[in-house]
Amino acid sequence: MSTADLTYEQALEKLDEQLKLLEDGNLSLDDALNAVDQARAYLKICTERLEAAKKRIEVRAETDSTE
Repeated sequence: MSTADLTYEQALEKLDEQLKLLEDGNLSLDDALNAVDQARAYLKICTERLEAAKKRIEVRAETDSTE
């Protein structure tokens, strides 16, 4: 499964995993930088999923108010 196919919940879980790795402090510099990059990617997915959900809610609210 590619990162683009992750649900909000899956991306959030993966983001949490990367943050825990960083918090533990047992990573080499290269591994820490990789974990940061992955965390950023998962955070972007979470943000995109939330924005998409927000737009769907707004559209439904507009549809309901015009009926």
